[in-house]
Formats: sequence, C-alpha cells, structure tokens
Amino acid sequence: MALHWLYGVLALCCVNGVFGLSPIYLGCQLQKPSSWSQLLGCSSGTLYVSPTDPEANFTSVQAAVDSLSEGEPVTILIGEGVYHETVNVSRQAPLTLLGQLNGATAFDPAGNASTRNLVQIWNNGWVVTQGVEDDAQSAVLVVSPSFNASLIGAGPTGAPLQPLFGNVDFKAYNIDFQNLAANYSISQALVTDISYANASFYGCTFASYQDTWYTGRNASTYVVDSIIYGMTDYLFGFGTAWFQNVTLANRGCGGGLVAWKGTNLTDAPGNRYGAYISNSKIIRSPDANATTVTDGKCYLGRPWNSLATTVYLNTYMDQSIAPVGWIQFDSTRTLNISTTYYAEYNSYGPGGNYSGREPYEHFLTDTEARNFTVDKVFLEHPKWIDYTYIY
Repeated sequence: MALHWLYGVLALCCVNGVFGLSPIYLGCQLQKPSSWSQLLGCSSGTLYVSPTDPEANFTSVQAAVDSLSEGEPVTILIGEGVYHETVNVSRQAPLTLLGQLNGATAFDPAGNASTRNLVQIWNNGWVVTQGVEDDAQSAVLVVSPSFNASLIGAGPTGAPLQPLFGNVDFKAYNIDFQNLAANYSISQALVTDISYANASFYGCTFASYQDTWYTGRNASTYVVDSIIYGMTDYLFGFGTAWFQNVTLANRGCGGGLVAWKGTNLTDAPGNRYGAYISNSKIIRSPDANATTVTDGKCYLGRPWNSLATTVYLNTYMDQSIAPVGWIQFDSTRTLNISTTYYAEYNSYGPGGNYSGREPYEHFLTDTEARNFTVDKVFLEHPKWIDYTYIY
C-alpha cells in the first residue's frame, strides 16, 4: 500500500507538470499518513528531524548536523515546524537538507516557496557594533569550513583569505530561512553566510532587511525558484553567485539591491566573481509600505569595491527601481568605471527602461549575453547543482 501511494504521487507530479519540486527527493519530502514512517521514499541513511514526531532522530537541525562525521554524503529530512536556531555546516562531504511538504499544497500550480514550504528556520542575531561583532555572527545559516573562514570583515578588502575549503556540495530544498531581528532601523542581520563552499538552494525563501544574502570568499552559490526579501544591499558578497528564476522583494529602498566585492584574481585566477541574476523579477515586497519603498528610489546595485560585477539577464523590474539604475557605494569610495562591471540584458517592466541609466553601464547584445551562462560563469558544468529540479 505504501509503495503504491508513493508511485501515485510521483506520477501525479509528472502528469500535471508541477513546478517547484524535486523529482529526486519529492517522495521523501511528502508527508505520509501518521501511521506510516515519514522516512518512506527516502534514501537509506536519511536522518529525520522533527520537534514533535517520536520517530525523529533529532529535534533540531543543528543536532543532526553535529552528529555527522566526514565521509559519505548525507540527507536530512526536516519535518514540518518552526526551528529557532542557527545552522552551522563545516563538514566537507556533501549534505542535503529537505524541507517536508504537504501533498495538499505541494502540487498547486499557482503556489510558490512562500505558500508551499512547511519548514521555517529562524534566528534573531544582528550586528550590534560595527567592528566589534562581525556581520557573519548574525547569520541564520552558515556553510563554512571554520569560524575564521566565515568572517566577512570590513571595508573593500574584507577578512583575510583562508587557505582551506569547506563543503563541496551543500543543497537545501523548500526551507524558509529568516532573520527576525531585522527591521527598518536595525543594521546588518544576515540570513546566509556561504564561504569557501559550494551551495545550491531550491524553492527556498530568505528574509531580512540589510545584508540578507552573503556569498563569501571563494564560494560558489546557485539559487533557483526562490524568494529573497530585503532592503539594503541584500545580495552582497565576494564569491560567485547565480540567481535563477528568483523573486527579489524590496521591503525598502536602501543602498542597492546588490553590493558586491571584486578581486584582482590573485586569490582564485580566472574565477568570474560577481552576482548574476537571470530570468528573475524585482518587485515591491507585499510587506513593504509607502514610507519604505518609494517608486523610483530602489537601486539595482552599488559597488562594494572598484572590481564589483553585477549582471541582470531577462529580469522584470517594477516601478520601485530608480531610472538611473546604479549608484556609488558612498562618498568615500569612487566608482572606477574602467574596472566596475554593471550590465543588463533584456530588462523589462516599468523599472527596466534603459533611457535614464548611468552611461558607464553595459547594455549587452545578444552575442554578449551568451557569455553569461551557468557554465561560463562558474568556468565548468558544476556537478553540485541539481539540474533535474523542475521550475
């Protein structure tokens, strides 16, 4: 009976063309009747976390992560619930976190990460005094080989380079990560810190106000079919980040959507550091208000240093985007137009009008845009990305 049920839901997924689900992990993610094992459909060795289910191996995600030794890949199924904790992953071996899903909502073709996800991981750390507490210490999810490697540091050069690498293949599916300390006045309050690691996210949400998402030193990240909420520099980093079919929800207008650092390539020759936003949309967040998002006042980005790279490809931009598009970081850092690379291709919507953009921006031709693909940005066909995910 159990196997017939599992085959049935997998067939339903394929026949109905449901988007935003993993054909590899869906059988494990779907909630089962209470009399059945929730690990039905999961690969052998999968750990189960739940705050209420007596079948669970652990009641917190971090406890499950702490139990892992180096070696084989591990999958952790996270049961429905709200988890108040920080998750810190330092192991090198592959790790996959699966958020549990309900069959009644998982297959809704009109659904998205906000309506489908049943797992919320949150904390409320924020940077009290700049220079005393590193921004990284506020993050809800840290994927980094060591504490020093997770540090962000200050200024255009950031924390010292570390001679090590962490997780080679971290994945998370259908999980809401939130920093609930943040509001319109509190400063840096991170959701992610991915440093010296490869990480990919599928059908997730990330919510804060300032510095929501951080891709750190020598890190490579891929985010698809997800929602990121923020206000000030809420995509920032030092590594290489690709955002595919992502909704960027402006809770307010502060700084830029993207604030990236570049490098002189001595740290990792040939790496195309930068933020790449593809086939996505920028909208006024549903929880924003008139005092925090004024039409034409949100900027696409500002350079954290003079080697910053940010590229928007086929992205819808609503009326919250400023016609000029880009700004300098502040009065102390002069934008170097010969080394800072800002580009757009086929932007559309009220904020996608190029007529008022800064003259130093690159407006890509069809031929130039073909140089910006996942493989060409990461300089390989990344094996740590799940290309089977349907969105």
